[in-house]
Amino acid sequence: MMSPRVREILSYYVAENPGVRANLARFLNHGRLAGTGKLVILPVDQGFEHGPARSFAPNPPAYNPLYHFALALDAGCNGYAAPLGFIEAGAAEHAGEIPLILKLNNHDLLLDEHDPMPAVTGSVRDALRLGCSAVGFTIYPGSAYRQEMYEQLREIAEEAKAHGLAVIVWSYPRGSGLSKEGETALDVVAYAAQIAAQLGAHIIKVKLPSSHIEQPEAKAAYDAARIPLEPLAARVRHVVQSCFDGRRIVIFSGGAREQDQRLLEEVEAIHAGGGFGSIIGRNSFQRPKPEALALLRRIMEIYAN
Repeated sequence: MMSPRVREILSYYVAENPGVRANLARFLNHGRLAGTGKLVILPVDQGFEHGPARSFAPNPPAYNPLYHFALALDAGCNGYAAPLGFIEAGAAEHAGEIPLILKLNNHDLLLDEHDPMPAVTGSVRDALRLGCSAVGFTIYPGSAYRQEMYEQLREIAEEAKAHGLAVIVWSYPRGSGLSKEGETALDVVAYAAQIAAQLGAHIIKVKLPSSHIEQPEAKAAYDAARIPLEPLAARVRHVVQSCFDGRRIVIFSGGAREQDQRLLEEVEAIHAGGGFGSIIGRNSFQRPKPEALALLRRIMEIYAN
């Protein structure tokens, strides 16, 4: 039976067709957090994005794509996201067991770029063939190539929605238009989340924002409106507010591997700030599986309360 909270979230997407709403419901009704309106998703695009050794050497079983399907299933995640190769490697064996997200564009680190632009590495047809419930797409607000990414996303989102697939956008500010500190500045992260929402994303993935304000014009607005910069929960609340006043699902990246306690404190702040959950890759698969399962269980317990 559909919980009242899931029904409420689905009501935010009333303009979408039944296929899209059904696939959003699949994520919200799957795993340990089913029915709570919260999500914990396992993303494993880091092999492409960072390289195999940097991603999987800390836990060698993770070189095997089937390891990640099993980890997501055993942990009770709401979904699993990966590029074409990893999804193809296990989609048939695990058909129907967990909602899948096919990451349709990816970027490597073999060339040092001030203005990155990911390559399109999969298609909506691939997602349908593999039984996915959603497609994922990265945009880099701040890059000189951001407009091309926005246009690519617009076309992909239109096709995906026409076939009933949900659209998940990784909105990661990056490029020559921003300082390194600015990539996670509160004003920039909130702006990037708003851009993803305006481009039609159903679920938006962003990094946790710092208290830094990057743009002078934004600082004046933040000061005038007395938007709080502390604590982290307040910053999360502002990002959620920036996504149509919480009427779009916003989840936060786990980032590079860190100590359990710090990660759990961040999850508590996401929960307190009204975030919809976490998408946790390296902090999951870079730990031995028993440790990863224990950590993910604690994270889900926080969101479930």
